[in-house]
Amino acid sequence: MTAQFSRDSINAVPDRAGHRPRLQAEMSEPLAARMESISRRFLGRPYVTNPLIGSAESPEIFTDAISGFDCVTYIETVLARALSRNKAESSSILRQIRYQNGVVDWKRRNHYMTVWIRNNQRNGLVRQLRFGNASIRLDRRLNMVPGVPSRRCAFSCVPKRSFSRVDSQIQTGDLIFFASTRPHLDVFHCGLLVRSGDRLRLRHASRSQSGVVEQDLSQFLKANRMSGILLVRPLERIPH
Repeated sequence: MTAQFSRDSINAVPDRAGHRPRLQAEMSEPLAARMESISRRFLGRPYVTNPLIGSAESPEIFTDAISGFDCVTYIETVLARALSRNKAESSSILRQIRYQNGVVDWKRRNHYMTVWIRNNQRNGLVRQLRFGNASIRLDRRLNMVPGVPSRRCAFSCVPKRSFSRVDSQIQTGDLIFFASTRPHLDVFHCGLLVRSGDRLRLRHASRSQSGVVEQDLSQFLKANRMSGILLVRPLERIPH
């Protein structure tokens, strides 16, 4: 992944209203509200293909740029900011979210999203929502990332046809992951959900729409094939 773009730090770019981010003030709000307000701030930012710097052959360079996103860096950035009180803490948490044990190294990057979920559950930053008999189990052999050893993976998800059985349990700020139909990939896309009454809106960095957008979740589900849906809830951190 070698795409280059402006690498402004997390506090260097004003938000859409022209004000610098107010991480400290936002910490007084509930986590769901922080996820909503921070994710809204990035609507309209451009989609960037392969925004991270590093590969199996070249050194990993940590970036917390907010000038553009892919779907993963968008949710990582929103989550890190929502859990942070200042810029330094945000960068530290982003390292924990993106890399195993927070070590900036390409081999330790959470390349597959089921690994991302597992490691961030271990970090105490999120928990995967479980839906009992509304879920199915998928088994995959993950081998889509060159340079990353093949690995078996088993995970549960809710089939699209059963989503109406669980959507009432979703709240603003929950993260959504869409399971691929491909036998060697776990998740093909991810985003963040915002509830407005009975409606669920999806905020995500969309390649096809060239930026960070908001749309009805039902519209996205109708337009895309998938094996199922995984839902993850961010957890409030206990201050040290």
